Amino acid sequence: MRRDELPDLLDRLDLGLFAVDRTGTVEYWSEGASRITGYPSDAVTGTPWTSLAGSEEGLTEIAELLVDPEETDDRAQRFEQRLSRPDGGMLHLFGSLLLCRDEQGSVIGAVGSFVEVGDFVSRKRFVRLLTSGGVRSSLLGEAPAIREVLRRIELAANSDVTTLIRGESGTGKELAAREVHKRSARRDQPFVAVNCSALTETLLESELFGHVQGAFTGAVRDKAGLFETADGGTIFLDEIGDVSPLFQVKLLRVLQEREIRRVGDDHPIPVDVRVISATHHDLRQLVAEGTFREDFYYRIRVFEIELPALRSRMEDLPLLVGAFIAELSRTTGKPVEGVTAEVLDALRHYRWPGNVRELRNAIEHAFVSVAKERIGLRDLPGEIQRSAIPTTDWPSGARGQRLEDQDAAERSRIVEALNTCDWNRTRAAERLGISRVTLWKRMRKYRIEEGIFRDPL
Repeated sequence: MRRDELPDLLDRLDLGLFAVDRTGTVEYWSEGASRITGYPSDAVTGTPWTSLAGSEEGLTEIAELLVDPEETDDRAQRFEQRLSRPDGGMLHLFGSLLLCRDEQGSVIGAVGSFVEVGDFVSRKRFVRLLTSGGVRSSLLGEAPAIREVLRRIELAANSDVTTLIRGESGTGKELAAREVHKRSARRDQPFVAVNCSALTETLLESELFGHVQGAFTGAVRDKAGLFETADGGTIFLDEIGDVSPLFQVKLLRVLQEREIRRVGDDHPIPVDVRVISATHHDLRQLVAEGTFREDFYYRIRVFEIELPALRSRMEDLPLLVGAFIAELSRTTGKPVEGVTAEVLDALRHYRWPGNVRELRNAIEHAFVSVAKERIGLRDLPGEIQRSAIPTTDWPSGARGQRLEDQDAAERSRIVEALNTCDWNRTRAAERLGISRVTLWKRMRKYRIEEGIFRDPL
């Protein structure tokens, strides 16, 4: 590739590239930026970014990085921005900005890139993503927490030790276990999953270890258990924190001796099985309370993978939404291309107690009623609609009270994140799933100051 070919190649990329000087005046505007926004390069170059946003408020995401550069490190900073198209339509941009400094360290401008959320969650793009052989959609993401999960999945796959996966309901524990198996040396052997909380322990013992004819009423023939079925492969014991200490002893014996005994038979049967367990409980706390055996805990937790809650990686929300839309468009035949900016705002405000599983169910719910190319707010489940910023359909008094409640809740979440991260704004913003500039803006809105709100040591 010749150096003089680079500008033309950059202009073909399906994203907007731009550069601004120290004052926020646009100095470079790529063809991709023109295609996304509808603003040609010659109309933008030499004008302030403010003129695109249409107001000073729209300038904050980019200009505040330039105005207060000492608050910004040298890593690329994420931003989101709403922009009016020339035809009156609204764009919702996601992007990153990198400050440029001179030899003395003074900021002289910035370069950045962006995509529009409609394109970001487009059906065709994610059909390619989901069929490219990558990880399952629930484990997609660019947030530091999910990248750490993928790193630990790879480490677990390269070993054969017992592994414990921890995470709230709906975070994708079984998917993570399947990824470990799929990447391991046992990939061509069986993967067997069992939910330990779904059966009584009498039935669970028979399911896991098998039984011989006559062992109990109804045992009319010998039956192999799931440990035998998984021989050579992996067995996944979900909700391991729900089994009793007595049953933990039986599982501990299997892990130590690498053999099982069918119910009603004393003859040992060797098994070569990798055990992956999962729980939503804090097993350390259960050990301290005496309801979970310490020896069994350390046996199943030779290696650990902790899955983050969706609310702690909200920057991955557009990616996950796009993946689910692509999958459901393919299976239902509905040509849904994305979501509206209003929907994305509602999804960002919701707390997601059911995590990624609940998000997928919400998108699936929307597919039942959606009649347009983009999912609208009315297509979402009611509890998510109610998490959106109120519309004029609310009585004025109720609307005002709801806004006050939302503001108070958001203020509390921000203060909690800041205290958890020792008032490191970059880490707090990552924890909240927003850009550092957005955090700064909301701190000013709610008058959050470190000297007043910091927890005492």
